[in-house]
Amino acid sequence: MLAKVLTSAVVGIDAYVVEVEVDISWGLPAFTTVGLPEISVKESKERVKAAIANSGYGFPDDRITVNLAPANVKKNGTGFDLPIAMGILAATGVVPEKDAGRFLMMGELSLDGRIKPVNGSLPMAMAAKSSGYASILVPYDNRREASVVGGISVVGVKTLAEAVDHVRGVGEIAPEQFDPREAFSGFDRIEFDFSEVAGQEHVKRAMEVAAAGGHNLLMIGSPGSGKTMMAKRFSGIVPAMTFEESIETTKIFSVAGLLEKDQALVTQRPFRSPHHTISDAGMIGGGNVPRPGEVSLSHNGVLFLDELAEFKRPVLEGLRQPLEDRQVTISRAATSITYPSGFIMISAMNPCPCGYAADPKQSCKCSYHQIQQYRNKISGPLLDRIDIHVEVPPVAYRDLRNAAASESSQAIRERVTAARHHQARRFDREKIHTNAQMQNRHIKKFCVIDDVSAQLLEAAVEKFGLSARAYNRILKISRTIADLSGDAGIKPEHIAEAVQYRSLDRHK
Repeated sequence: MLAKVLTSAVVGIDAYVVEVEVDISWGLPAFTTVGLPEISVKESKERVKAAIANSGYGFPDDRITVNLAPANVKKNGTGFDLPIAMGILAATGVVPEKDAGRFLMMGELSLDGRIKPVNGSLPMAMAAKSSGYASILVPYDNRREASVVGGISVVGVKTLAEAVDHVRGVGEIAPEQFDPREAFSGFDRIEFDFSEVAGQEHVKRAMEVAAAGGHNLLMIGSPGSGKTMMAKRFSGIVPAMTFEESIETTKIFSVAGLLEKDQALVTQRPFRSPHHTISDAGMIGGGNVPRPGEVSLSHNGVLFLDELAEFKRPVLEGLRQPLEDRQVTISRAATSITYPSGFIMISAMNPCPCGYAADPKQSCKCSYHQIQQYRNKISGPLLDRIDIHVEVPPVAYRDLRNAAASESSQAIRERVTAARHHQARRFDREKIHTNAQMQNRHIKKFCVIDDVSAQLLEAAVEKFGLSARAYNRILKISRTIADLSGDAGIKPEHIAEAVQYRSLDRHK
């Protein structure tokens, strides 16, 4: 007796179709799974056996062989439980094989037959659609996530018996319906608002420029100056996620198992703030079974690194590839997996170990050597990937006493969104989306400056000894400032403001 049922497995954030072939033959009772199954898949035989028996179906006392094809790719996860159980029931005639073959199915089985949610149901649903399947069976708690994929019928099932009845046509279940308007109904909600921040107008302006052009930003200031407070409000001024961005981010969260129950999409831009004790694998991703790290969980959002100089050197150096390539590759002996990592990095650090080197009221206790050693923890190549450096002084008492509310995040977001629209039109035929992603050829094409601006920039380069890389950074930031102003060309005032955002270069 032979039966075939279809399921799916995930590699990275993409899925592929897997054929579950079940053969039941005469012989001593045995249950063998082949096709490079990992431990979690091998253990499924005990869950499947108990679930079938406790759901009221007979379990064959024969030799059972389960093959997971393609057999040259490792399989892991508990989502193979349901298709294996359905394959056994099809092989024993409980379910007609032709009916079982119409569905692509996934789900973890409890011993009593309940179906538990699995990770990666969204990319699995996308794989099913791209392979031409019209219907999939998913755990009930994964139904909304999988229903995001249009053009395919998504059926959520709670128990093995319910799944069997639906396949047999005895107790059909209505497919889940997805409403994009409902999913994005709260996309414009701003939890932390810049209107709550007293003073620091020049830092808010730098953050506006960073959000508009997708630039990475480093804040340098003494403790209590508001660096963390402002960083938490950065997500509120970045344009709302598009549907395509939401799908990309949701796939990552789905694979990592971080979606909330019944959550269909990630519609708010991620804001990740790992502690400085994080490991390399936690930041970049990895493990025996590779999982996405913080740089990927921040995709299309913000990665905030507080106390930047306190992070371990290998962790910081590992950021260079994702910052440059907007993706990270994790290589293992058997496979190599690439995760997207397109984020804006907002970081903060003290100017010295004690934190008061630039404080006008607190005296610094650090020596010159200690200060240099502290700042040298941030390598040159990493610092080169941060476009904007801004100093954050202590908040003045008059600003704390000022009862007038500062500009709201919504007002800033409107200007940022308008600037992003200018960039979308500019880069319509390019493979980039923001000014921060411009390469040398883009800078020469889109950052043309007049003679007055060129003289001003030349004076800044000579006075501060700026490098060629800093020169290009200033041009990119100037292009963003011009977009915020609605100007087609870069003007001298745009250059002058951009130079102010390279404070570390000026201190050389």
